[in-house]
Amino acid sequence: MFPARPDPCTAMAPARSRILAQIVLAVNALCPLLLVPVAAAQDEQAQAPAPAADVAPSRAVDYDVRIDAPRQLRELMENNLDLMRWRGNPRLDREQLLRLVRAAPEQIKTLIATEGYYSPTVSADLDTSGTKPLVLIDVVPGDPVTVGDVDIELRGFVPFDKGSAPIDAAALRNRWTLPVGKRFRTADWEAAKRGLVRQIAQTRFPRAQLLDSSATVDPDTHRALLKVVVDSGPDAHFGGLEIEGLKRYPASVITNLNTIRPGDEYSEAALQALQGRLQDTGYFSGVEVSADMSSVIASQVQDLKENEAATPQPPSPPAVLPVLVRVTENKRKNVALGLGYSTNTGARAQAEYDDLNVFGKRMKSNLLYEQKHQAAKAEFYLPTTTGGYNNSFGAGYDRLDANGQITRTTSVHAKRAWGSPLLEKTLTLEALTEQVTIDDMPTTRVNSLPLTFSITKRHLDSLVQPSRGYIVNAQVGGAVLPVLTDEKFVRIYTRGLVYKPVGEAGTFIARGEFGAVGSKDKNGVPSTFLFRAGGDQSVRGYGYQQLGVPVGSAITGGRYLLTGSAEYDYWFKPPWGAAVFYDVGNAGDNFHDLKPKVGYGVGARWRSPVGPINVDVAYGKAVHKVRLHFSLGFTF
Repeated sequence: MFPARPDPCTAMAPARSRILAQIVLAVNALCPLLLVPVAAAQDEQAQAPAPAADVAPSRAVDYDVRIDAPRQLRELMENNLDLMRWRGNPRLDREQLLRLVRAAPEQIKTLIATEGYYSPTVSADLDTSGTKPLVLIDVVPGDPVTVGDVDIELRGFVPFDKGSAPIDAAALRNRWTLPVGKRFRTADWEAAKRGLVRQIAQTRFPRAQLLDSSATVDPDTHRALLKVVVDSGPDAHFGGLEIEGLKRYPASVITNLNTIRPGDEYSEAALQALQGRLQDTGYFSGVEVSADMSSVIASQVQDLKENEAATPQPPSPPAVLPVLVRVTENKRKNVALGLGYSTNTGARAQAEYDDLNVFGKRMKSNLLYEQKHQAAKAEFYLPTTTGGYNNSFGAGYDRLDANGQITRTTSVHAKRAWGSPLLEKTLTLEALTEQVTIDDMPTTRVNSLPLTFSITKRHLDSLVQPSRGYIVNAQVGGAVLPVLTDEKFVRIYTRGLVYKPVGEAGTFIARGEFGAVGSKDKNGVPSTFLFRAGGDQSVRGYGYQQLGVPVGSAITGGRYLLTGSAEYDYWFKPPWGAAVFYDVGNAGDNFHDLKPKVGYGVGARWRSPVGPINVDVAYGKAVHKVRLHFSLGFTF
């Protein structure tokens, strides 16, 4: 039995002799220099074995290499073997090539040991029968070594008082990423140790460290025995807030968003959450939130001295870590321009103006022009309150031309938002006037004062490129008071989206939505609160909002909405993928009008740096037409 890092410069004894040896990665990297004399130079060409002074350039030898091994190991050798790195080097002669061939088996054993193969059969021969020398390498890796036992020893972790819970050792062991039965790979072994320390350091013990580790491999039984010793370091709690970088804005911009209180146990997640909230304000171009570790480091140094003196000491009190917030203030005024295209509403031009101090408030304005949709709005944001509420008010104008119906909406609103990106809540009060024109019919005018509560729950592995998890939104509201309202109504709406990995390269996506409006007279309800279906994010194979209630040549909104979608994405060459999908749904004034309209097709996917790009070709079964759909970004 021997430790998992074999010394490549020492010949391995027969498997049954069980020789102890220590893997040293640094030695692995240096061994080729011990096996093959090379010149000490900076570039790869200079590293090639130096020829004698009287060797003519014509003695340089060109050769090929053929490796017979499992694919994963073959790629490892192609990327790391000296025989591969020095191919085509003009300073390499025949004698030096023979040295490389003789050194190759031991170098190969060192390389594939990192993948868990400790009893390989390796041969390397030089075939000179052809016009160009050919190095033939044959590798039979044998059975891989698997983890036989894991011993995790935790030192420290003593609660300072009765109110502090001990570390959950069982949970740490359950989250260990190199469990019994898994193939022992050097990269996985190092990652598991780093991950263990990382988990501990995220809460209460930010200075946890790895004291010792060993991996002993038995080549006869193909088992590795792992041992890890971790020390907690001192317990740590948060102190007060220290702010650097504020010049134009009051400290309340930061303190109102801070939920970390002096005395709270240290938590890396709390620091990251505060940093995220500050970045989202728009006041800062750069935000760094951290804990001052100087007191923890001093405590560890003191504990080390006491341990060296072998004098028993009572547990130290928790270290107090001030919370440091360093910010770089954003420019007061910012302008952004953009161009785009959507198969829903056509070509798009957009301009945004952001002013961080208009009468002491932040103002965001937006001007949007699309072929079928135009909008202008401005919103003023008040500083976040100490309770975490984001209050705003604004006004806007919106014009939409979709399927024969032209809708013009003018509105003013007040909004309160709170929560986090994972659980977001909003309450919106609007006063709006809407004008609707259909064909040559008289334009109708509707006034309404709706109040809407919305809650969104996100549980995704990525907010930009999700592949696992779910997101759900629910809305309830309406105009229930006869104030600035032509027709009282209530409205509910919910939508859900689920991502589930399938195998190593597939993702299953399910989407569904339901909506309903209750009122005495639908004609008095603003059309923006009614429902239509069809388009990129609805039932593909149909035009944008093409499914609804026919009125003249137009499609208008209905009281009810029900849609669903199933999609399978296969990432054959990430970030590239292909998709198949099946969509179904409809909108209408009665449940029996919700006769499902079906659309299905195929698509292409690209995970671009700015979000997923989807191109779909869908067939609308009810209209017997093929339609192209294009969308950029993850929308919900």
